Amino acid sequence: MINDETRRKLREMAMEEMITALDLQNKDCIYTNLPFDERIKMLVDYVYQEKYNGKVKRLLKQARFRIPNAEFHDIYYPDRGLDRDLLLELSTCQFVHNHSNIIFQGFTGSGKSFLACSIGRQACKQSIRTRYIRIPDLLMERDEAAEEKMGMGKLLAKYSNYRLLLLDEWLFNDCSDEELHFLFELIERRYDVASTIFCTQYKLEDWHGRLGGGVLADSIMDRIIHKSHQLYSGDINMRELLAKRS
Repeated sequence: MINDETRRKLREMAMEEMITALDLQNKDCIYTNLPFDERIKMLVDYVYQEKYNGKVKRLLKQARFRIPNAEFHDIYYPDRGLDRDLLLELSTCQFVHNHSNIIFQGFTGSGKSFLACSIGRQACKQSIRTRYIRIPDLLMERDEAAEEKMGMGKLLAKYSNYRLLLLDEWLFNDCSDEELHFLFELIERRYDVASTIFCTQYKLEDWHGRLGGGVLADSIMDRIIHKSHQLYSGDINMRELLAKRS
């Protein structure tokens, strides 16, 4: 039984999980006959798992996924034409370590956001700091930041520092020159140091025109497509399918 002073020291070291593990062992006589090193191993395993679970929970909350419960193992495959092998590869999140991007392209309701959020959850489980945001919401934050001193720099720094950024509704609306310059600066800062998932209705051949059709469009596309995995989100309207099932 550990005394109050030892408990205080463990709490001061943020080791509350160790106290819980020790109390659990003291309540069960099966542990008393175990060798010391075996008990220590079990204590460490318990504390490690608890701290890992807590970290993942925090990362999932901070990510603000549009579909917070999107699990990779729940992806619906039949008759969608999804590239299962590529999705399985991406679920390992090696693309994040390689600073590559993902482009999910498909029509409204085809499940792009679910696919993106499921990969994002996989990243959080690997302790990768992740954030989801819709482009319209990001541009609203840009407008607010533009009115503050140093606001734009802080906003760019904020979204540049996520190792994985999910940008939903990419190119959904026309962008002003100022908005395009903001998006370019964000993509430039993330280029070759972080990974981004783009969810869009538009095929790559339509991007240049949607981005204004000039040199800036060339620059944005050049920093995205050459290190991107491109996936079609399928031929089924998943919203309609799920509505029928429910």
